[in-house]
Amino acid sequence: MLTDSHCHLDKVDLEPFENDFDNMINAATENDVSQFLCVCIDTEHFQDVLKPAQQYSNIHCSVGVHPTHKESYSPSVDELIELAIHQEVVAIGETGLDYFRCDDEDMTWQHDMFRNHIRAAIATQKPLIIHTRSAKEDTIRILREENAEKVGGVMHCFAEDWDTAQKSMDLNFYISFSGIVSFNSAKELQEVAKLVPEDRFLIETDSPWLAPVPKRGRPNQPAYVKYVAEKMADLRECSYQHIAKVSTDNFNKLFKIS
Repeated sequence: MLTDSHCHLDKVDLEPFENDFDNMINAATENDVSQFLCVCIDTEHFQDVLKPAQQYSNIHCSVGVHPTHKESYSPSVDELIELAIHQEVVAIGETGLDYFRCDDEDMTWQHDMFRNHIRAAIATQKPLIIHTRSAKEDTIRILREENAEKVGGVMHCFAEDWDTAQKSMDLNFYISFSGIVSFNSAKELQEVAKLVPEDRFLIETDSPWLAPVPKRGRPNQPAYVKYVAEKMADLRECSYQHIAKVSTDNFNKLFKIS
């Protein structure tokens, strides 16, 4: 069975599922998905990711503020720790740096928010979910400066080069592949997907965004993680079942899921 290691269940359009959350989960289950990590992108809507995790034993959640959410409330380390106390919260994030969407002359606000998340992760001993775009050097630098290797985590929706993947893994991070790995234009990323050690990769949808081929251009959903698994199996020349087992085992180890 598959695990969607990064999705935003609270953001998925439920209209195709007769506006029924259960129907969305059932559609995923029918496509081999047995586990989900619903990722928080701002604390104002934390309850929206916590609630399904409290209602379903196979849904887990995180707490954090996406690096592009400049207008969102920026929680302190103590506030993140307090929210992370819920047993359903298995990670801190989504956090990180994004210079593609935010190109302020002074990015100190984003750096400070990132550091707060890393410190909260270390305090709670929960892994980090990292978003990085057009900021790989500073992302790695801040992770090193804050000793993020103490808790590690995952480089979510990875779209960088092999050098960045190696530096991330050296810091105790896993590499997560999304639908981007199925895009015809993602040749460099596909080479990374072949090279990442078997015990260091995850797969995800990042629903409702970045639907994989053959659903590219449509709203994404957790059921489509099977297409990511199929592409990974093709690239790594192994079975779909093997990708499902290995990626789920890696997920359970990283997030301490028993």
